[in-house]
Amino acid sequence: MKVQAHQGDTVDLLCFRYYGRTQGVVEQVLETNPNLCLTTELNAGQWVDMPDITEPKQKDIIQLWD
Repeated sequence: MKVQAHQGDTVDLLCFRYYGRTQGVVEQVLETNPNLCLTTELNAGQWVDMPDITEPKQKDIIQLWD
């Protein structure tokens, strides 16, 4: 899905607005939109591709003493 930036928006602000969080999300958005790494503030009207976020795989926990 594409989202249009408003004046003064940043990548992390768009991520928070769209996904409701930034942890683990900003990195995936920047991988999808490598041109966004060149600036800190987005241009008004700039389109940003918001990818489907994949949740990090949880590690299996091994209990030494069960």
